[in-house]
Amino acid sequence: MPVLILIVIGAAAGFLATRFMRVQTDVPTTIAIGIGGALVGWGILRFLVSVTGWVAAFVGAVLGAVLLIWLWQKYVSR
Repeated sequence: MPVLILIVIGAAAGFLATRFMRVQTDVPTTIAIGIGGALVGWGILRFLVSVTGWVAAFVGAVLGAVLLIWLWQKYVSR
């Protein structure tokens, strides 16, 4: 079951990532990109949370806010 969930989440993440980065790939490559990205992102976040605790949450919040501001400036405020 966890493998199936990883494939589904990886496919969705890969699809979104390839659309955000404007990359045209086939379905297996898109799924592989998503699964790889999920594993790398999970590892980085696990490491940050275990090492820094609340500081990682703060950094994540700042990065999330910066991302939202960038998206808003790029797509909404035109």
